[in-house]
Amino acid sequence: MRVVDLGCLAYADAVRCQDELVEARLRAEISDTLLLVEHPSVITLGRRGSFADIHLPVDQLATRGIDVQHTTRGGLVTYHGPGQLVGYPIVHLRQRGLRVPTYVHALEQAIISSLAQLGIAAWTDPEHVGVWTAQGKIAAIGIAQRHGVALHGFAINLQPELAHFALINPCGLAERGVTSAQAILGQPVDVPTFKPLIAGAVDEFLLAA
Repeated sequence: MRVVDLGCLAYADAVRCQDELVEARLRAEISDTLLLVEHPSVITLGRRGSFADIHLPVDQLATRGIDVQHTTRGGLVTYHGPGQLVGYPIVHLRQRGLRVPTYVHALEQAIISSLAQLGIAAWTDPEHVGVWTAQGKIAAIGIAQRHGVALHGFAINLQPELAHFALINPCGLAERGVTSAQAILGQPVDVPTFKPLIAGAVDEFLLAA
């Protein structure tokens, strides 16, 4: 899988980039591609998302430097921001013979594997998509597909500002809590070192799916 590091990029710009890559993938101009990115602070509403799950008006969020964006991914409301590593795999599910549940499970397992290499124990919840720890949810997954090509993806909390999650009802599961690798380990994660870990794990688990 080709890996493209976008650095820090606004959410809307990353969506446009995904749209272009999906079209290129459908035309067989590129291979499956993993985009890695961090976003400036933004709250995104998935296809089932509602402003009822955002606890402040949009104008007040703007004064805090937090944008609000609608998105075509599945799921409810989530937060992205600096210190959270977001992965957008552009994957031709039909060519790989993958159904969406199998694909999502592979992403969950890739995240669990990469966190284990940091010394963090994590697991899935059969009732809720994502990756969990004893301290709370550490990674969210929300995808879409277009003519058999997947887009959107996963967000791993390495060291984001966790207080920003209190501004929303994250994925409708605020009572379950949200955590980060930094909160668990007591120290920041070296993001450049982590990126190849998650990229390799995504490639490995998609091949095995």
